[in-house]
Amino acid sequence: MDLKEKIRVVPDFPKPGISFKDITTLLKDGEALQETVKLMANYFKDHDVEMIVGVESRGFILGAPLAYEMGLGFTLIRKPKKLPGQVLAVEYDLEYGTDSLEIHTDAFAPGTRVLVVDDLLATGGTIWAATELIRKLGGEIAGLAFLIELAYLDGRQRLDDYDIFSVVRYDE
Repeated sequence: MDLKEKIRVVPDFPKPGISFKDITTLLKDGEALQETVKLMANYFKDHDVEMIVGVESRGFILGAPLAYEMGLGFTLIRKPKKLPGQVLAVEYDLEYGTDSLEIHTDAFAPGTRVLVVDDLLATGGTIWAATELIRKLGGEIAGLAFLIELAYLDGRQRLDDYDIFSVVRYDE
């Protein structure tokens, strides 16, 4: 199955010059969603993964079924003030300004091998912040999984210490 064909490309959204990759068309296709999850699970099956971490918000959509498929637990990385209890936060740079992400301080035990899941790898800023949170909690990054990689934005270079798997890649 060509999963790239299942992703709708919307020109000039949300602003002129942007070619938005809409994953809702893939997600509504049960067979395509199942294939996506199986591809991720198969790639990481020999990586000694112990926990799946999904990054808000579309990383939740892919991370939870991946955790189920692999028989693992699932935890969340969220935007500020969305998690109850004690959290660890990290700030990161955006094109114009900064943002931050948070994780529960008891999300996993130190030394846990974590697979980070998100829908999109673009410049790598968000996922870099997620890996910082995991490292600060004492976790080991087993790998990074994405549905889409926008290779022309060079996010992979920012994350070159990690094993990265992308289901679909756009080179331009």
